[in-house]
Amino acid sequence: MTIAQHLATIDRLCSEDFPPEHGASFGGSYGGPGGPGFHVVELERSSGSSGGRHSEREEAEQFEAHREALAQRLTDRWGEPAWMSLDGVFLRAQQGDERIPEPWASLGSHMRNAQVWQPGGGRWVALGVSRLGEGQEFRLLAVVTEIDPP
Repeated sequence: MTIAQHLATIDRLCSEDFPPEHGASFGGSYGGPGGPGFHVVELERSSGSSGGRHSEREEAEQFEAHREALAQRLTDRWGEPAWMSLDGVFLRAQQGDERIPEPWASLGSHMRNAQVWQPGGGRWVALGVSRLGEGQEFRLLAVVTEIDPP
């Protein structure tokens, strides 16, 4: 997909109603593509690890570059994003002392950080590169939610 197609997808999600219930999963591990108060969409997916560490690093860099190119277009629209570390969100959710709302709790389990904008209308847009673990696919995800980041 192109950046223009990604922007059109994000625009569509910004104007759509949120699903009343959690949807079907992305391969069982990512949680639903949406739920009460949020949409999650996979914009791009890698083919998985293709061998040694060098190619894996290159693939990670490629996905970060794709995220940055899309983020620049969103920044042109909505201003500078906030950077949000999801490592702390993941740790807080694991400790169990605090209830982290979806979609943030699930994102923290497979996304290290996200760029977050608040375009208006009470919604947030987050963009990040997701990966479940070593040797797993990279995914460029966009999130549209009315749920404030933790």
